[in-house]
Amino acid sequence: MHRPVEATTIAGFVQQLAVAYLARGYVFYVTGVVPPHKDPAAVDAKLCAKYGVGLSKWARARRKAAGAASHAYLRYRRFFVLLATHGTGPFFEAEKDLIRDIRKTPVRFSGYSISVRGGHAHVRIDQPVYLGLKAYLVGIAARRPADRLAAEIREVLAFEPYAPVRSQCLGILRAVNRARAAAGLPEVDRACLRLWRKPVRPFAAAEPSDPD
Repeated sequence: MHRPVEATTIAGFVQQLAVAYLARGYVFYVTGVVPPHKDPAAVDAKLCAKYGVGLSKWARARRKAAGAASHAYLRYRRFFVLLATHGTGPFFEAEKDLIRDIRKTPVRFSGYSISVRGGHAHVRIDQPVYLGLKAYLVGIAARRPADRLAAEIREVLAFEPYAPVRSQCLGILRAVNRARAAAGLPEVDRACLRLWRKPVRPFAAAEPSDPD
């Protein structure tokens, strides 16, 4: 393996998958979880060797010219995704019963739904998670002072602010403020939301506080 495959943060995993892989046509995938009794690094090495992950760009270009698929692999802790572009190769035979097309079935990971829409990577809060968070925050909207509510919003909506995520978070805040207005309470300012995403280093050292 000539390149790292283990993302050290959730944000790094999401960014690498969406920005580095989906944007380059890796739309077919399988996901899995490394069993507790297996060494994740050994699984990485086995899958990367089997499918030729980590080839040079020249080797990938030759494979593409020959009609062969290129492959990518990414892991965060014990969760992994193995991806392929259009083409031929052992991936489509060995994994045929498990392969999904990310344009039709998103990868669901740590509260995110990651897919391709209109030819572009699309990262949003997974719908059941979004609805649960919205119900919770609207439910407490009239029972917290504005500053405490803002702090709680900041904590529970700590998702990377890709454009669809920003829209979802702003929608939740509007619903919260409607509930507060109905109770005669002041609005919570949108400053409690992260509205701009800062790129991360996917394979940098993990932060000690990074959640599961």
